[in-house]
Amino acid sequence: MAVTATTPATRPPATTSRTGAAAVTAALVLLVAALAVVDITQGTAAVGAPEVWKALTGRAETGDASVVIASRLPRMTAGLFVGAVLGMAGAVLQAVSRNVLASPDTLAVNAGSYVALALAAATGVSLPLFATSGIAFVGGLAAAAVVLGLSGLGAGTVRLVLAGSALTLGLTAVTEGLLLLFPQETEGIYKWNQGSIGQNGFDAVLQMAPIGLVGLLGLILLARRVDALALGDDAARGVGVPVRSTRVTAVVLAALLSTAAVSLAGPIGFVGLCAPALVRPLARRFRAFTRSRARLPFAGLTGAALVLGSDVLLRAVVSPDAAVGVPTGVVTSLVGAVFLIVMAARVKDTAGAAPADRLRIRSRAVFLTTTAVLVVLLVAVSIAAILLGDSKLLLGDVVNWAQGRAGQTVSFVLDTRLPRVVAALLAGAALALAGTLIQAVTRNPLAEPGILGVTNGAALGAVILVTTVPLAGSWSIAAGAFAGAAVSSVLVFGLAARGGFQQNRLVLVGFGVATGASAVISLLIILTDPFNATKALTWLSGSTYGRSLSDAMPLLAVLAVGLAVAVARRTELDLVSLDEDTPRLLGLNLGRGRLGFLLLSVLLSSTAVAAAGTIGFVGLVAPHAARALVGRQHVRVIPVAVLLGAILVCTADVAGRTVIAPAQLGAGLMTAVIGTPYFLYLLVRSRR
Repeated sequence: MAVTATTPATRPPATTSRTGAAAVTAALVLLVAALAVVDITQGTAAVGAPEVWKALTGRAETGDASVVIASRLPRMTAGLFVGAVLGMAGAVLQAVSRNVLASPDTLAVNAGSYVALALAAATGVSLPLFATSGIAFVGGLAAAAVVLGLSGLGAGTVRLVLAGSALTLGLTAVTEGLLLLFPQETEGIYKWNQGSIGQNGFDAVLQMAPIGLVGLLGLILLARRVDALALGDDAARGVGVPVRSTRVTAVVLAALLSTAAVSLAGPIGFVGLCAPALVRPLARRFRAFTRSRARLPFAGLTGAALVLGSDVLLRAVVSPDAAVGVPTGVVTSLVGAVFLIVMAARVKDTAGAAPADRLRIRSRAVFLTTTAVLVVLLVAVSIAAILLGDSKLLLGDVVNWAQGRAGQTVSFVLDTRLPRVVAALLAGAALALAGTLIQAVTRNPLAEPGILGVTNGAALGAVILVTTVPLAGSWSIAAGAFAGAAVSSVLVFGLAARGGFQQNRLVLVGFGVATGASAVISLLIILTDPFNATKALTWLSGSTYGRSLSDAMPLLAVLAVGLAVAVARRTELDLVSLDEDTPRLLGLNLGRGRLGFLLLSVLLSSTAVAAAGTIGFVGLVAPHAARALVGRQHVRVIPVAVLLGAILVCTADVAGRTVIAPAQLGAGLMTAVIGTPYFLYLLVRSRR
């Protein structure tokens, strides 16, 4: 994906290059104009092209003129504005970071704005648009600074995506917690987060236009310095360019442009990634587009075409009444996910994946002591989970209940609480085992079901059943989750298998699949019955609320099989996790063994999602902590990781339903809040 210079013999003359660039620009302008014209003729009202023309020339009826002037023209203008500013923001972020996957999405700018606005909304204070924009700007800029600081400018695509996706998961978990805790104050925030260019008049567009203009002018003035950064830091300093201040200024301006788009239409996903990527091939052919002063406006035009094209496509494929409920951001996120997957097959990360853990050798006494301590801790956490909650119990109550002598109130509490504890313990153990298998097979210490898109695929399969078949049982939901996980894993592992699972495309494809699955989940939640939407949102937060023992039975069966297989094939796991050659030299069928372990991890992840909802980072944290405690031999890692995973999820579950009782937070939200800092710490450690 790097821009390659052409030789003097093949380079076109400068005049031809300028003429060709002008022709391409003119063609793009015509395309955007055509999309704009089509966009204002689409809508729920029976106002077609003739009525639009009459409204624009002042000859239409009052109702038709109101539809065009108050709704369709503002919507089209917002699409142009949002696409343009996001395209330019993505182009400058990729330029200053020298990273083809840098964008407001992968830098967690949108997630930072989202959590900042949710915090403001939770206070119940009504703020004007400019104040809201300022809050979103601070949140987005802070998130981008964290991601760029952790990933390192020019340090590689995978590190940037990992840092951005991890921070996005953590911030989104905080936001979802606020949505559940303050449903009235944050009403509409979830739908806003999907991104919609629909407007009611020109007021918001006119207020955001100056911000976009300031950002554009700032980038044009900074263009020469940004071009110098492409030569390398030392070369840029040699020609007198202040590298650090140039980067900081460019990121601030990009965050300002992104904030203007977010404030006007909510997060419109992946326009900032796709638009510059579409311009990059043209820069190889036309030298004019290698300069930021020409490339940035062209990326803006491309972004406008993407947003308007997505809106036109949506309204052409879906009925007008249904299209009103589908945010434009969902469509662009789906397009961006496909685009990212295609790019992942071509992008090479010169920095490589994160290094594997150092070989640690621990004594048998250390392993036995660690296991004993974890067993005691697991028992203590389980007892605390049974006793604590919105209604606190005593051990005597539990004993009486077990003997059938408890009162009606105590029986009701334990009948509903015990299945939750069992589901949390089993889900944590299953996710930890799945993460252990995936990290061993891929030899990537930062791989886990959530990062690789398997969890989101399982969530999509389960949400389809939750929203369309409200009476679906636990086995049906487990089957739906497995089907979703199977489809996503086939995409991720199938594409990543080309060249070996150590390749960076494993993470990039996984991120793309996870993004696409999340977009479809959002679409289902928005279009479904409100009761089912609330049920799905609660379930997606990783909540064990309302679980019964029958819900945990599929997970118990799969976990028992998974543990038996993993322990029986522990030596093969040790060999597979070493390198490509050693297993083959010892006569092992590496491909078949790897496929078997991956299928087992998918089965474990999907049944855990079906039993306890979406719970992230357990498959990352538990195996890492286990290897740090007892070494790398899987005969020791497996039991320790399983115990740690069960303890982590059970602790998160009991904390979520006791800290703010009687209100509750899902275990998935709590593990994300815990796991995100740990994941970012691992990135920092591997960078050192």
